[in-house]
Amino acid sequence: MKVSIIVGGKFHAFNLAKELNLNGYLKQIITSYPKYSLKNFQIEKKKIKSILIKELLLKLFKKFYFFQSMIDTDYFLSNYFSKRASELIDLNNTDILVGWSSFSKEAFLKAKKTNCIKILERGSTHIKYQEKILKMEYDELKIKPNLPSQNIIQKELIEYELADYITIPSEFAKKTYLEYGVSESKLIKVPYGVDLKEFKYLNKKRPEGDKFRLISVGTISIRKGSHILIEAFEQLSLKNSELTFVGPMEKNFKKILKKYKKLKNVKFISKQKQENLKYFYNNSDIFVLYSLEEGLSMVQAQAMACGLPIICSENTGGSEIVDHGINGYVIPIKNIEILKYKIKEFYNDKSKLKNFSLNALKKTKELSWENYGKKLINTYRSILEKKKNVKDTINYR
Repeated sequence: MKVSIIVGGKFHAFNLAKELNLNGYLKQIITSYPKYSLKNFQIEKKKIKSILIKELLLKLFKKFYFFQSMIDTDYFLSNYFSKRASELIDLNNTDILVGWSSFSKEAFLKAKKTNCIKILERGSTHIKYQEKILKMEYDELKIKPNLPSQNIIQKELIEYELADYITIPSEFAKKTYLEYGVSESKLIKVPYGVDLKEFKYLNKKRPEGDKFRLISVGTISIRKGSHILIEAFEQLSLKNSELTFVGPMEKNFKKILKKYKKLKNVKFISKQKQENLKYFYNNSDIFVLYSLEEGLSMVQAQAMACGLPIICSENTGGSEIVDHGINGYVIPIKNIEILKYKIKEFYNDKSKLKNFSLNALKKTKELSWENYGKKLINTYRSILEKKKNVKDTINYR
């Protein structure tokens, strides 16, 4: 079995590539990251094709905002990368092509002329569902929406059609594809893993009477429900407590913060290198992510591996890894009263906090990238075997 990967970035593609390579199945990976970025993933340079200009242009577009007002920058970069990737991919020596959404259209079209199986990786909900739920929230807040462009949406819809299978990470995400008419037989659900060597409980002693600390990691945005978490924290007004956000801030989110000029004990820390995140997790008591839409946020497993109980919305896909009432709580979106109640539970009950923390550590032993890789490899083998059986049946007839 030979598997090739196309990914316009990193995502969890490098973890997948590592597991495929260790088991002898990786043919090549085409990414916009430099080759040295894969050094810790034990992948030979000859198997890596790097299209660096995509990331360089992305940095340029972010630095000079006027580019974004002139062109659809996401679509431009997506198209540039996917066209170049389709030229570099070796489909004649690939049994399965795994392509990330919005970066795979051209390669999938090319693969139609071969026997290669096309699998689309999509880490979020169906893009039409994503557009709908986010637009509703932005409209309610009366701020300019930050949504996938219509060009990106149309491109991804074509990829859904071209793909033989679509890999998604959660039951929540799966339901959105079924809602928009994607056949269940086309969907592969495999939850993501976590690097248990990098993310771990450090058993760091904190001073007596230290603050009760909540942490949320990822883009500070409407999509992540950051505004609802801030509102809940302000209403609770817990003594000797602190809420920390770690990650970049969505541009329009600053308008939301104007409402909270007098907000105390809320810290905003810029995006950190992944190897530094464990220190922030280990200096906290609970992890909260109240997203309106995601496939399965990987920071949840990272936090659990560092011993944090989780409070997450159903729309984070957290049900795949969080056992409600055992190592965390999975609650409905946009219900600030339930969110406040669960935060206060941990604040008032240190025994429960400790038990949930221990249960989170136990749970993450099941969530390694190695186990994730095994599940996908077995799935790929089954798909190839199914294809072989169909072919043999046709030949027999």
